[in-house]
Amino acid sequence: MITYLLCFLLFSIGLYGILRKRNIIKMILGIVICEYSVNLFFVLFGYRMAGRSPIYSPGQQVHNMVDPLPQVLVLTAIVIGVATTALVVAVAIRIYEKYRTFDITKIRRLRG
Repeated sequence: MITYLLCFLLFSIGLYGILRKRNIIKMILGIVICEYSVNLFFVLFGYRMAGRSPIYSPGQQVHNMVDPLPQVLVLTAIVIGVATTALVVAVAIRIYEKYRTFDITKIRRLRG
């Protein structure tokens, strides 16, 4: 139960970084923290204490098996998260090249 609360705390830290920071790079780091806290939550959701790996072996009964679906979803989410993070960083670099700042309030005032 404590691990779920720690995932929520990590998500809250990332959400704070997204909503309260005015620097684009810090906002991107907040998004990444939120992504990985959700991924960690999904992995913890599929975990079982003393569970065996989900490998099929004929003739054996596996009673306490770890759920493989959250693991597969998290692997897919990690790949998509890396791609979107690369895209957002590329956009941030282009914004910096044009406005010479990462501060959102200054970018809004420039309007150019």
